[in-house]
Amino acid sequence: MAAGKEDGARPRRSAGSVGAHPAPRRTAAARRPREETPARPGRRLSAPRAMRNAAEQLAELLGRVPESVSALKPTEDGWQADVEVLELERIPETTSVLGTYRVTLDETGELLSYERIRRYTRGQIDRRT
Repeated sequence: MAAGKEDGARPRRSAGSVGAHPAPRRTAAARRPREETPARPGRRLSAPRAMRNAAEQLAELLGRVPESVSALKPTEDGWQADVEVLELERIPETTSVLGTYRVTLDETGELLSYERIRRYTRGQIDRRT
């Protein structure tokens, strides 16, 4: 019998042979988030990029990772975003304290200002009147 055909087995292919499909390897560069090109002059920054910029730059200033961006709106000079940040972690989680920060970005996505506009417990529900 020929090699690789014993006992009804299929012939084996080497990794370099035609038809072989080795699993793709993910390099460290492939695992990193994709860098986006900066906004072109005269063109508004996209909403997803503005959200990421607001969250990333606020995290850098506060030293805390934002939980979410709860609001985003374009302004004449850029963007305004409301970003939710965990300020005090408690057990149970519903008693943890969060803050809402209003972030102002210029047209290129650079943070111009921020301020905390609200502080609340995670389990709190807004009452609308």
